[in-house]
Amino acid sequence: MNPALGYIAIATVTLMTAFIGFFGLRISRTTRDFYVASRTVKPWWNASAIGGEYLSAASVLGVAGLILLQGAGGLWFPIGYTAGYLMLLLFVAAPLRRSGAYTIPDFTRARLESQGVRRLTSILVILIGWFYIVPQLQGAALTIRITTGLPSWIGAVAVAVIVGLIVAAGGMRSITFVQAFQFWLKLTAIAVPVVFLLIAVAGGAGTALETAEAFPAALGPASLDGYATVSLVIALLLGTMGLPHVLVRFYTNPDGPAARRTTLIVLGLLSVFYLFPTIVGLLGRALAPELAESGEADALVLLLPGLVIGGPLGDALTALVIAGAFGAFLSTSSGLVISLAGVISQEVAGGSVRGFRIAAIASSLVPLAVALLLEPGGLAGSVGLVFAFTASTLCPVLVLGIWWRGLTARGAIVGMLGGGLACGLAILLGPILTAAGAPDWAQSALQQPAAWTVPLAFALTVLVSRLDRRRVPRGADRFLARLHVPERAE
Repeated sequence: MNPALGYIAIATVTLMTAFIGFFGLRISRTTRDFYVASRTVKPWWNASAIGGEYLSAASVLGVAGLILLQGAGGLWFPIGYTAGYLMLLLFVAAPLRRSGAYTIPDFTRARLESQGVRRLTSILVILIGWFYIVPQLQGAALTIRITTGLPSWIGAVAVAVIVGLIVAAGGMRSITFVQAFQFWLKLTAIAVPVVFLLIAVAGGAGTALETAEAFPAALGPASLDGYATVSLVIALLLGTMGLPHVLVRFYTNPDGPAARRTTLIVLGLLSVFYLFPTIVGLLGRALAPELAESGEADALVLLLPGLVIGGPLGDALTALVIAGAFGAFLSTSSGLVISLAGVISQEVAGGSVRGFRIAAIASSLVPLAVALLLEPGGLAGSVGLVFAFTASTLCPVLVLGIWWRGLTARGAIVGMLGGGLACGLAILLGPILTAAGAPDWAQSALQQPAAWTVPLAFALTVLVSRLDRRRVPRGADRFLARLHVPERAE
């Protein structure tokens, strides 16, 4: 590809992001604007913004790369990412919006009347956010290296700096405009190349598809590890409910019905989007299997138009994909920094706008340091582990806090610590035991821990709460009534 087109694509997305963010800055005036956009975001607009921040590097680049590497096993990621929003619709969206909280720690503090629970929730939100930002920065580094030839670190630094400045300047209202624009950019950037790829395949490259096996026996459905598959699905379904940058979006809806409509629209938008990286992954298995062997699987979406179509049209389509990928890194990182800045400023600076801005810069720089120090792994796989950790910590407290009167502060603390420590140790020990030749069942249990760490977290939370039943918050009934009051009575 011509590197100049890569520079132009990245510069264009960056300038448009800055322009839209500046527009949002002009109408951000109050603390409520910075934290929840004054609860005035309409469902279609909010759904586009949620799609913009949720479709991360793992979705734009990682899904196609996983299908290239794993065959049928990679298909569970788009299914799980989309179905996770169904769980949000059923259990969390409207009640959480009615809670009146600006952040997840605000919710746990109000529900359990405990400052200790709030502090632990804040720490977990910050850890989850930082580790979710790292793959976005690594994806930016990969994109810069593949498409322009510049050093990888430039992409990571550029995304961190741009996001930190835009979030600090305009807060939630500004980022809502940015993320809504970037969803439609990402959808266009991956859908248009797929259309041209399918036309090219039908016109001449079809022979390769006819002779290739998209899912040979070694990578077909029959080869899937049953436990690992179930565990991955649990992580993706339940982890979505605890993602701080997603949950904060439901505070911006004007009312409960709007929150539910937003979730339904998001389900439709995600279902449409994930068709395209899935097609790219299948085409890659048939037309460019060598990318799996060269370790460039995550770059499949970037490289396939040039390999299959080539010429000026291939370069133009690649530039479009670069623009969409860079938009993904910016929008997802922006949503995460928003949620982190809100939590940090509430805990350290009393929730002031100035504290929010300082926290936004800090929330961008810490994961940047981690991304520059760590060797990048598979993008979708890295994000999948973040989902497993989130499902093992925040999800049980949110679900039980909304639907079970008997939850206590001690139960919540023990459940979050137990699930978090179990999942964290599994993630750390998995590569070590795999290299040491541990039994297959042990490797599978550590590489995909959600199937046992999530039930453990729920069980610990319920058991300790039952033993501590005298400490059920006095205001639990009143708070739960507020969460579940009929919409007309709000």
